[in-house]
Amino acid sequence: MDLSQPRRMYPGMWRYPKNHDMCCIYRVPNCIREVNPEAYTPQLVLIGPLHHSLKSQALKALDLLGDITYTKSLGYLNMEEHKKVYLTEFAQRVEGEKTISELRRMIEEEEEAIRENYSESTAWIKSTEFVEMVLHDSVFIIEFILRHMETEPEITGDPLMVEPCLEDTVKDDLILLENQLPYVILEKLFDPIVPRIYPHQTFRNLIIEYFDFQGKIGENSKFRHLTDLNRCVRVETLPKHDEEKRNPIQHMYNADKLDSGGVTLKALEEELSLDVRFENGCLKMPCLRVVDKLEMELRNVMALEQCHYPYNALVCNYVDFLDYLIDTDKDVDLLVQKGIIENWIGEPASVARMVNKLGLGILDHGSYYYDTVVKVNAYYTDPVNRSMAVLKRVYFGNLWTGTATIAATFLLVMSLIQTVASIIQVMQNAS
Repeated sequence: MDLSQPRRMYPGMWRYPKNHDMCCIYRVPNCIREVNPEAYTPQLVLIGPLHHSLKSQALKALDLLGDITYTKSLGYLNMEEHKKVYLTEFAQRVEGEKTISELRRMIEEEEEAIRENYSESTAWIKSTEFVEMVLHDSVFIIEFILRHMETEPEITGDPLMVEPCLEDTVKDDLILLENQLPYVILEKLFDPIVPRIYPHQTFRNLIIEYFDFQGKIGENSKFRHLTDLNRCVRVETLPKHDEEKRNPIQHMYNADKLDSGGVTLKALEEELSLDVRFENGCLKMPCLRVVDKLEMELRNVMALEQCHYPYNALVCNYVDFLDYLIDTDKDVDLLVQKGIIENWIGEPASVARMVNKLGLGILDHGSYYYDTVVKVNAYYTDPVNRSMAVLKRVYFGNLWTGTATIAATFLLVMSLIQTVASIIQVMQNAS
């Protein structure tokens, strides 16, 4: 093998060596992907180079098969044509071809830096093709968000605006780890343009408002792309912490056992929070709204953490903590009753299965919640706490049982007093 000859590059080949300061967009590792491949696969719109080859594959599949029922390929091709429409109509917003030419020039200048953001080599994509891809994809993102914010979108005749299911699918595709453009290039391209469309508005504010993250992320917080933004709003709910070496969780009792053993379970109101507290026998957790897209969102953030934040995988830590709490649908029912879970996907067993599968393929380098788990386990195994819990459950489980217990205790005390009084009376008479 002649090492002096340049390697022939194919889609999916590693970039070696990587620039660790720049690299932030990854292919999901197979050990994670194989658990639920659909959670990482764009359903409608392809963004960036990692799925760029699917465009030509989709065209070949339709040419070969002539089968329009293969809807995913057809969807990809429809969106590629839609990107061209969006580019034309975006140009009409911003001084026409002059602005588009300026955007193209900026992308050409940043091309190598953009390529450095991907864990895979993009050398197989020619320079002109790469620049046009970034131009069309980035303009699509901003035009899509601008149209979402405009009133009466139905007058445009845009299928993405008049069919909510399509719009929702695109929104989901935009947060997939493999479907990203570096945020820094998006901001550089559009921060000068957005105020011309919406005075006193920035591209950052536009993005945060579209994903409904207002007030949930610090003004100076940095994120590298939209999947990282989705992580950032969760991680920032935790108190400030150091990325120190932590111990992995070895064992924790499930919710039903903790409840029966005297641990009080209580919901916190903070949305998207990861903050878990254990104080005076009370385990306080944020309310988790379990909707259809939650698994997809969490899986992509967890995949990002495994690749980019392996020793500070706080979302993975939280899901692992939740997995210990939930073994069966009985645990889910209890957490729903306590307000810690809002179940929007049907039977409790579906929630249990989802949570139990989320951690498959995830490596644990130590948990942020280790100290909390140690305290919870110690409280549960304390015989005094467990005895008090049994006493409370058996004799004060509800209003009627509690009332009967108090009444019986009162009668017992009165009987005892009467007995003692009778004994005293007999002793006095005897003397």
